[in-house]
Amino acid sequence: MSNPQHLQYTEEHEWLTTAEAGEVATVGITKHAADALGDIVYVQLPGVGDTVTAGETCGELESTKSVSDLYSPVTGEITEVNEAVADDNSLVNSDPFEGGWLFKVRVESTGALLSADEYTKLTNPSA
Repeated sequence: MSNPQHLQYTEEHEWLTTAEAGEVATVGITKHAADALGDIVYVQLPGVGDTVTAGETCGELESTKSVSDLYSPVTGEITEVNEAVADDNSLVNSDPFEGGWLFKVRVESTGALLSADEYTKLTNPSA
């Protein structure tokens, strides 16, 4: 699966739909991250109304292989969490760029972001 061109990415393997201040961005983890983690068995997400900070931990993903921190790609306020993922953690693995999104955040500012091509080079240098 290639990385969707319309998304932006972080070096910590999160994706987001927009980085425009004042806009609401949808955030998830990439297919690369989901594959590396293995089957997700538990997801801890920030709560609606929580403030997250770009580059800082805002949740946790537990898989059959390991536990991984979830980092926020932007600073802002959480407006929604994906209840479907809370009910069915496997969506993170099976549909990371659509149904497996994790939360939505009203963007105040961003951290360092990558284009799809830059992220592909990060995760697959020979591509």
